[in-house]
Amino acid sequence: MTVSTDPVDAFNASEVVSAAKFASSDTGVATVAADGTITAVAVGSTTITATSGTFNATVAVTVSAA
Repeated sequence: MTVSTDPVDAFNASEVVSAAKFASSDTGVATVAADGTITAVAVGSTTITATSGTFNATVAVTVSAA
């Protein structure tokens, strides 16, 4: 997951991006590293959330069997 601002050169954009924290709603399905890298753990669905200050975004992740 990548955090960015629009426009890229918005006031304090670098602080917003660098302050982003990531979380998985179900770490038994997928984990997310501090840099936003998502790693599958088991089959299932989870939501990854990126938060920076009062801003947040989510992405639904589904892990399927190969």
